Amino acid sequence: MKKLNAAVDRFARQHPRFGIPNLMLWIVGCNALVYLLTVFAGYGAVSFLAFDWAAIKSGELWRLVTFIFMPGYVTKDSILWLVLFLYFYYMIGSALEREWGTAKFNLYYLSGVVLTILTGVIFGLVNGNAYMTGADYVNLSLFFAFAVLYPETRFLIMFIIPVKVKWLAIADGVFFALGVLGSLLRLDILGALTPVVALLNFFVFFWTAITDEISYRRGRARHQTSHQTIQFKSAVRQQKKKEAERGYRHKCEVCGRTDTDYPDLEFRYCSRCAGYHCFCQDHIFNHEHFTQ
Repeated sequence: MKKLNAAVDRFARQHPRFGIPNLMLWIVGCNALVYLLTVFAGYGAVSFLAFDWAAIKSGELWRLVTFIFMPGYVTKDSILWLVLFLYFYYMIGSALEREWGTAKFNLYYLSGVVLTILTGVIFGLVNGNAYMTGADYVNLSLFFAFAVLYPETRFLIMFIIPVKVKWLAIADGVFFALGVLGSLLRLDILGALTPVVALLNFFVFFWTAITDEISYRRGRARHQTSHQTIQFKSAVRQQKKKEAERGYRHKCEVCGRTDTDYPDLEFRYCSRCAGYHCFCQDHIFNHEHFTQ
């Protein structure tokens, strides 16, 4: 997986002009156009765009591509949600393209679509038929990518409630899980495989980032539970407790002045004395050194 991720980055660097600039604008525009045709002419007017394995076997090969232009929500009452989702997809896709460049973003979207097509084809060959409309899970997988790159970005839910992207990504993950579970309960194997394939595409592109984060958290956990760290934290707590009991932090060994009584006075520790002995600025160079 790591080698595949490196190969994707290498290809994107070597072929910066690969792909379609502003790809999400075309995807969103075609989804909106198909939806309008559905509203005014009925679903039958656009049904020839859906992924239908029986029709594909009959020679209607365009369905292998055009199904991604069909929104999964085609009822007349859902136009507001359609506008919100399409705007959301466009914003996320544009941000990813600016971050990655046109080549890598096109590879990300294209690989998600290709994996979805392969899933449909294999399922059609095994089951005898497969039917899909839209690439909703491919589009939703864009949000996982955005959340990895910009986890602290805030979105306004209902245009009022600010929520960080990383929390919305968790909700997106729950949506994926519910989609898989619901499809399994309906015995819709293809519907259960589609979101899993979309996530597989995400893991391919973010495998290095994910494994690095896991390694960092494991190392941090080991450090926090190591014997040396525990001893250090215990010593710090004891030192703070002593300072709280004494009422000061530094006290001159010669004159007895403290940083509490004289907050503007500078205190230092003498490196030539045996042990740790503190002196004020008037006695740091003017005192008898401790030998034991």
